[in-house]
Amino acid sequence: MRLSSKLFLARAKRSESAVTLKTSAVIRFIVLFKRQKVKVKEAFLLENKFHFAKEIIYQAGAFLREHLYDDLDVSQKTSATDLVTQMDRKVQDDLVAKILARYPQDAILAEENGLRHNIADGNVWVIDPIDGTTNFITQKADFAVMIAYFEKGIGRFGLIYDVTRDQLYHGGGDFDIYCNDRKLPAFEDRPFQDFLMASNAGMLQANDWGLADLARECLGVRVYGSAGISFSKVLSGGFLAYFSYNWPWDYAAASIMAEKLGFIVQTLDGSQLNFQTRQPVMMAPKCKLSALKPYLEKGKQ
Repeated sequence: MRLSSKLFLARAKRSESAVTLKTSAVIRFIVLFKRQKVKVKEAFLLENKFHFAKEIIYQAGAFLREHLYDDLDVSQKTSATDLVTQMDRKVQDDLVAKILARYPQDAILAEENGLRHNIADGNVWVIDPIDGTTNFITQKADFAVMIAYFEKGIGRFGLIYDVTRDQLYHGGGDFDIYCNDRKLPAFEDRPFQDFLMASNAGMLQANDWGLADLARECLGVRVYGSAGISFSKVLSGGFLAYFSYNWPWDYAAASIMAEKLGFIVQTLDGSQLNFQTRQPVMMAPKCKLSALKPYLEKGKQ
């Protein structure tokens, strides 16, 4: 009887242990399932936001093309070359209204009207309604609408719309980079002399950061007067890099897309972007940073 009791107790303990293990396994499965369900839901919501962003940026571009030759009310902001029109304000107001109507809990960082929300604080849309306003006024070409989206400081996607060429550069984060429906390839390393470079004219003239010296090593230089157009040229290949003084709304979209193709957007001294002030910024291939360093170390002249 004693032996039978011991066997019974041992079997009961084993059975209890097996039940505990099974219960733990079920709990782990439920936790993992819930986490996966949350991830799927988050991915679905992000996909919807991405498509929504493409929809509203196309609408903004269509509006600008429709009103390209309207009379403009032009005024200066910080200097004679820092211009704004009623179209800048109209496009931004429309984009902000559409975003907040769809996502009322989200926030905005934008060029006009003092909208300066910190990208690290919640879900933040960064908007440049017309990048290259001077080009928009004078040439009616080489300007862009740009949108970037961040969640707690992490870039989820960016869009640069070259309005008159009808070319939308989009992606970043979990999304591949495309120009319209054409997937863009990663940067392919070649010598400096095989590439064009884009830059701010004033920086070139002064040889700030050694850019005039670098330009002599490249195939040529292009000055577009628009950060968005310049960034898109680098994303497309054929351009080594782009250098200029930029505000957060100038570089936000490109900073998100760059990573996927082997580029980086950073300040010319290698420090991080602060998304608050105007900084000397470059977009360049990561694999070329060491080769660029001797030029950039020359600093501002």
